[in-house]
Amino acid sequence: MKSIRNILSRSLFSLRKQPFPAPPAGALLPQDEIIDEECSPSYNSTNFYPLKPGDVLANRYQALVKVGYGGSSTVWFARDLRGYRWKPEFVVALKISNHNHEAPQEEYDHEQNIAKTDPSHRGHCLLRTSSDYFVLDGPHGKHSCLAYEPLREPLWIYQTRFVGGKIPLVLVKLYTTFFLTALDYLHTDCKTVHTDLNLQNLMVSFEDPAVLGDFMNTQLKTPMQYKIDSTGRPVYLCHNQFGTLKNLKAIPRIVDFGAATKLDAENKSGIYPIQIDYYRAPEVILGCGWRMSADIWSLGTLLWDLIESEKLFRQVHDTDHRYNAKAHLAEMIGLLGPPPPELLTRSREMLKHKWPVPVRGEPGGQLCDNAQDFFSGPFFDNDDKFLHDHLIPDRKLADAIPASLEGKDRENFISFAKSMLAWQPKERKTAKELLDHPFLQLD
Repeated sequence: MKSIRNILSRSLFSLRKQPFPAPPAGALLPQDEIIDEECSPSYNSTNFYPLKPGDVLANRYQALVKVGYGGSSTVWFARDLRGYRWKPEFVVALKISNHNHEAPQEEYDHEQNIAKTDPSHRGHCLLRTSSDYFVLDGPHGKHSCLAYEPLREPLWIYQTRFVGGKIPLVLVKLYTTFFLTALDYLHTDCKTVHTDLNLQNLMVSFEDPAVLGDFMNTQLKTPMQYKIDSTGRPVYLCHNQFGTLKNLKAIPRIVDFGAATKLDAENKSGIYPIQIDYYRAPEVILGCGWRMSADIWSLGTLLWDLIESEKLFRQVHDTDHRYNAKAHLAEMIGLLGPPPPELLTRSREMLKHKWPVPVRGEPGGQLCDNAQDFFSGPFFDNDDKFLHDHLIPDRKLADAIPASLEGKDRENFISFAKSMLAWQPKERKTAKELLDHPFLQLD
């Protein structure tokens, strides 16, 4: 009986999908050429998992091509070997963290909350969540790995496919509707703030499954270029060129919940710095505490990126490309007028409450226990006077309306933007309210 079971087991195993032979090595790059994750200021090769094309992870995923990287992870497309040979084959995107990066478990927990709260909500499918989570043993520690549906590209790359790098207005309106629908679900049902909305974390799906299949097949013929770094570790050059866009049926998605925060009580607010420089809300800089409306501010500023491929705020960095909160606030004052006294009173009140855990400011900077120190304040005196008037530009929000907008679109846009870019978080419209705005109506 035992031998019969062994024979049956071997027979069934032979019917399952099997790994491809490891792809041939690509062209070898010079050792002194800096590529991909090596560009990170804090790069340390021992932090990254030493993955090679053809490796099988968790006895299930065969990694074939690196398509993305960051300071704390790399992203690879992989074959899912689960199931039998006659079943359709799936491709996943594997996000593999550094061995000293602990966020993936929290990220996975947020994504499970998003995936399970209400799958019937229209916004549910517009938030990309992981399908699997596992841990790899690397030579210098453990690496968390999340598996996702593969997507074509972030919006900043997608934009370049259009004339002048500008997405047609009808698509901007449609995509903004999708993003607001997703945020309505995230904020209202999941009680979660994304905190990091930007063009990198807004992606589009593959317009045709065949595009992904063709791309994966090419990896066996044109493998990735690579180099051997000073530690003897191979570093592969991303290959994420998926060919010409076949049609405009790509669906936009919000991705990356590594910095997400759940605020499931009405009186609960985030206190630590969030958001990347261009899209940072004023309450974050002033240390007033933030909630879901911080995401609405970010999306409001992103409208200029989507319509004009330009930033609304143009003086957020100094000459050394370091974030300049004083100049950023000055530009907000120029565009929106001075902040309301209640917001500044709240900012002063919050200074009395130190952060439970200090945070280091600029890389290598001092430990800070409040927003004013973190962002190199103060910004206002006790009479609410801005201390850096010379930085305020002679530029109003009406002057910043994208030049391509005309007639009713122009009028509706300024109303739509003001509904999102209010100084007071409570005065910003919610995602659900914004969905009914006339600007989003398709003629």
